[in-house]
Amino acid sequence: MSEERTQEPVRLPRIGDPAPDFEAPSSQGTIRLDDFKGKWVVLFSHPSDFTPVCTTEFVEFARRTPEFHGMGAQLVGLSVDSVYSHIAWIRNIEEKFGVDVTFPVIADLSTEVSRKYGMIHAGEADTATVRAVFVIDPEQRIRALLYYPMSAGRAVSEIQRLLQALQLNAAHGLATPQGWTPGEACIVPPPATQAEASDRVKRQDLEITDWYLARTPAPE
Repeated sequence: MSEERTQEPVRLPRIGDPAPDFEAPSSQGTIRLDDFKGKWVVLFSHPSDFTPVCTTEFVEFARRTPEFHGMGAQLVGLSVDSVYSHIAWIRNIEEKFGVDVTFPVIADLSTEVSRKYGMIHAGEADTATVRAVFVIDPEQRIRALLYYPMSAGRAVSEIQRLLQALQLNAAHGLATPQGWTPGEACIVPPPATQAEASDRVKRQDLEITDWYLARTPAPE
């Protein structure tokens, strides 16, 4: 009887974990995660170059790159294609859509980076990355992660909104309600003691729904 071969399960990075370090070839030469220390990083993978859904995403990421830079964030793309494929695809995007792709795109032919970040899901494909997004803070800890199937394109505006909410929390300790957009009221962390709860409902500077739910104007 032949032995059944089982694959070692891959542990996906979690929120709060140190972002897995890497050194990898890219469309802009060899890059390391440490190159971006002190910045927010949005690391995102796509299944393959020269595919229609991925192209629409890359065009929008390229258009919004200055906005990400304005938020102190660096975009980094990734797929298991070669550097030459990335260069050809980027040139094609620039020609067909009139946008410049100025962020690096990792060429992960070895799948080393993809596997560190849990971007390859066997249920979708054994050798192509799903549409994963990792938001990494300036101390290089993972603050958020998103996974999409290959068939569903991501909304770049939502990734920006998520980044802005994370930056608000990091700077002011505030949370954000459903559908929050910058400039709208934010949620104050709930009281941790009975005394704090009693004090909370008396405050005039907050929009109080009840002791556990209070909003404050967005910081300027």
